[in-house]
Amino acid sequence: MEKNTGFTLIELLVVIAIIGILASVVLASLNSARLKSRDARRLSDMKQIRLALELYFSDNTAYPGNTDNDCGGWDAGFNGGQESGDPFIAQLETAGAISDTPGDPIATANCGGYAYYRYVPGAYGCDAGRGSYFVLGVRDMETSAGVYPESPGWSCPSRNWQSEFDWVTGNFER
Repeated sequence: MEKNTGFTLIELLVVIAIIGILASVVLASLNSARLKSRDARRLSDMKQIRLALELYFSDNTAYPGNTDNDCGGWDAGFNGGQESGDPFIAQLETAGAISDTPGDPIATANCGGYAYYRYVPGAYGCDAGRGSYFVLGVRDMETSAGVYPESPGWSCPSRNWQSEFDWVTGNFER
């Protein structure tokens, strides 16, 4: 008597189902890693831009003014910065404080991604004696719903930028 040595249809369907479940778990983990990776890049970019702002200040005794103005007066850096034709804080590159100002890895709208604004002394009730100040922020961090845990925050008596950005910082000129 000859015995069949193949797989039954049920066995094949069970194996396919197991492979499908494993693939979906791997893809979900991969997507989570991508989100964390982009957020890590955003934080790294903010540190790099902040350092470039301080280098610029060291050479010019003032932070750069707003030049891009593509978001209600804010300079916005999105979708790779200059590569997308967006001169986000272009003065940093012109002054040699940074070689290429970065932009948010996935934001594509003018008001998405990174934002920079230099305010005049006393704006929003901040101490005019401390001079002008800048605000630098990131919208839409992907691994937090709202304020990013590592955000230093920035506020004046009549405005809190932390409510507008997921991650934000700033500094006075004096």
